[in-house]
Amino acid sequence: MSGKLAKAKNFKKSKPGTYLSIGTTLFGAVSVVKQAKKAKGEHDTLQLVDAIVSAAAIATGVALLIRELRRLSDDDVLAD
Repeated sequence: MSGKLAKAKNFKKSKPGTYLSIGTTLFGAVSVVKQAKKAKGEHDTLQLVDAIVSAAAIATGVALLIRELRRLSDDDVLAD
């Protein structure tokens, strides 16, 4: 594995990398909220359902990232 790729992979599994992933995932929620408001205003049921499914995916993604963050915290405690 190349040095840059290894660093990127290690960053992704670090606390700062996980926080960054949570932030970018939540940033996606802004567009989902806009999509839902637009769909509701236009009475577009299909777009509203799409926004709801996207919101569920974001919520699940954040929950998985928080679980990873807790695991990283537990690993830190065990390492001490």
